[in-house]
Amino acid sequence: MIDYDFLTPEQQRCVPDVSYELIPIKNLVSNQDYQRPLSEDHIRSTLDEFDVFQINPVKVSRRDGINYVFDGQHTIEIIASASGSRETPVWCMIYDDLKYSEEAHIFAEQQKHIKTLSPYETFHAHIEAGDELQKMIESVVRSYGLEITAKPHPNGICAVATLEKIYVKFGRDILDSTLRLAAATWEGEKNSLAGNILLGIARVVNAYGDLIKEDVFKEHVGKIPVKILSRTAKERRPGAMGYAEAMILAYNGRGKNRLSLRVLYGDRNIPEYADNSEDIPDTDNRNT
Repeated sequence: MIDYDFLTPEQQRCVPDVSYELIPIKNLVSNQDYQRPLSEDHIRSTLDEFDVFQINPVKVSRRDGINYVFDGQHTIEIIASASGSRETPVWCMIYDDLKYSEEAHIFAEQQKHIKTLSPYETFHAHIEAGDELQKMIESVVRSYGLEITAKPHPNGICAVATLEKIYVKFGRDILDSTLRLAAATWEGEKNSLAGNILLGIARVVNAYGDLIKEDVFKEHVGKIPVKILSRTAKERRPGAMGYAEAMILAYNGRGKNRLSLRVLYGDRNIPEYADNSEDIPDTDNRNT
């Protein structure tokens, strides 16, 4: 326990006057009117990856002998679910004699000055931790002379969340093919390694497989400047599917055996090639 009398006024201003206690969840009161409603989805998703090292002390206002939780209501529900008991104690950071209005003000301001981690910072931390998924992704990226970076520059990929999404959704082989095509087609041009372009390539590779000839892709798609490709993609539809469509249109060029855009949307009951590459199904889920 800190003896606050020995602190300078400047130090006292920076050190909260609190105590810490282990308090059973059943003795904590939450859901004050100023708090957001509990999110069952958040609780379930956190339980799937429960990690005791990610549990922070719950902030409690002890007012009139009652322990009011003003920061950490999701934490206590997650611990209660993970342990199977509301008898489970949690570490609490206790403020004595706060007024209700003061609790509400602290709750409203608590996220104001928090700087969240960027995707790059999170990825880098996983690398430092030796996590296999991120190490594997970094290895594939480096195998094509590319690197994962915090800011866009030639041969640098900032879209780390996209790399992880491609791996999780499509697998390592599709990620490998995606990066190989991206690196060969635009030779590391800064804007060519954006998230929507990489995910667009991944969707093309996943949909068409061996029908995609890498030399044709490099020649036909690579001759189109990234800015023009992006403009066409946005005219087609939002997100990565717009880029995937734009790439197939560029890939087809004026060739006789043009790839059908219908295959891109999972229609396997049609010929692999079609005379009209604009012939696509009327489907709503095209944005990602």
